[in-house]
Amino acid sequence: MAKRQRRTFTKEFKADAVRLVREGGHGMSKVARELDLTETALREWVKRAEIDAGQSPTDALTTAERVELSQLRRDVKRLEMEREILKKATVGSTGRCNTATDSRLLNSEEYAASEERIGCGRES
Repeated sequence: MAKRQRRTFTKEFKADAVRLVREGGHGMSKVARELDLTETALREWVKRAEIDAGQSPTDALTTAERVELSQLRRDVKRLEMEREILKKATVGSTGRCNTATDSRLLNSEEYAASEERIGCGRES
């Protein structure tokens, strides 16, 4: 069986197809055949419409929530990259390692030795 070319559909077309399934009294397979769709695609559209209308008993995300979640994930990724850049810039500007250290160790011989060993010693 030949693989079907991926097509895109407008929101209006999807809404009309969902309406035919819900209100038309026709089965999903009949509507899918009439509109030249796969049953899987039509089933997903119906499921998504139910979630968006708040009719789904599951805790599924609405389309608006999914869009917001995607945007928030992109923002988090960008902020993490910016933080890494700033951490590297801070290290370069101070000439010191940017590592978290216990304040009790700051003046200890062990801390001074570790700074020298990894190349983060103070300039004399």
